Amino acid sequence: MRSVFRYAIAVASIVAAESAAAASFDAVTSEIKAGNFKQITSVVVSRHGKVLYEQYFDGEGAEGLRNTRSVTKTVGGMLVGAAIERKLLAVDASVLPFFKDKLPIANPDPRKDRITVEDLLTMSSIVECDDFNEFSRGHEERMYLIEDWSRFYLDLPVRGFPEWTPPPDRQPYGRAFSYCTAGTALIAPLLERATGRSVQDFADEVLFKPLGIDKVKWQVQPLGPAMTGGSLGLRSRDLWKLGQLYLDGGKWAGKQVLPRAWIERSIKPHARVREGVDYGYLWWLQPFTLGDKKVATYAMSGMGGNKVYVLPEWDAVVVITTTNFRVPGPHPLTEKLLTTLILPALPPD
Repeated sequence: MRSVFRYAIAVASIVAAESAAAASFDAVTSEIKAGNFKQITSVVVSRHGKVLYEQYFDGEGAEGLRNTRSVTKTVGGMLVGAAIERKLLAVDASVLPFFKDKLPIANPDPRKDRITVEDLLTMSSIVECDDFNEFSRGHEERMYLIEDWSRFYLDLPVRGFPEWTPPPDRQPYGRAFSYCTAGTALIAPLLERATGRSVQDFADEVLFKPLGIDKVKWQVQPLGPAMTGGSLGLRSRDLWKLGQLYLDGGKWAGKQVLPRAWIERSIKPHARVREGVDYGYLWWLQPFTLGDKKVATYAMSGMGGNKVYVLPEWDAVVVITTTNFRVPGPHPLTEKLLTTLILPALPPD
């Protein structure tokens, strides 16, 4: 009798906590609808693998394919992990031998010959490519003006390190981070050469179908390969599945979709972006402050403040999609939504 009574109390406590959370999430809904976070299109929040909150704030609804821009980069990293698991690629493999059809390349240098798959995954190769600097020769807007995006990257000159820019050996983790879409665009033709298949087919087999993702829209490069640097269209629920896959160590529905070792390696810091923010294998590693506590996160991130946050200590995943592409400071705006409204609304364990 006592055990039945204790069970009833436990169930009642869970129901009460979920009801309190629902009331707290009402503030998320009302603040977004009021326009205080500009153009948020969807929010999905889960804890312990259960979706607690899912709302859509545009006409697309649950079936809408979200163009989350550079969130796509992290998906490309997942596919690299799948190729490595199948021994079709290696993280320390040199990239240039896969592109013999592009030889000779401009600005030849022995250091370019040593660019590895890991350099692409960590945005820390030796070539001069920086999307945060409008003067960079490797800026993505310059790439879009030409047909051969692979050659664009391979032809770039070696990066210089003036006195005010520490070289790799003076940086944390021994790498010099430089945000480079062209390098992540190279991942698609690299995967095609390594696997002998299109990125679309490979992704369907090793990632999307195992997760039950059946609605996908890839952008493609002018010469045909998929664009692993941005603009993959996925439903918000499917973005949540990708975050949950990593939170669960690469497992989905009891099946190991990606190796646990790859998950763990991907979310370790490999390069320093700036003070307080590190970079894994195309994952952003950033803690947030909530009251007097630090909340560790790793995230898929795209233009406009699009995010898929994974909170390992909270066993939670948060998806926020937006169309804030022309809004000043879209990333801090999304971070504010996360820390001031969404996380406080999560029920305590």
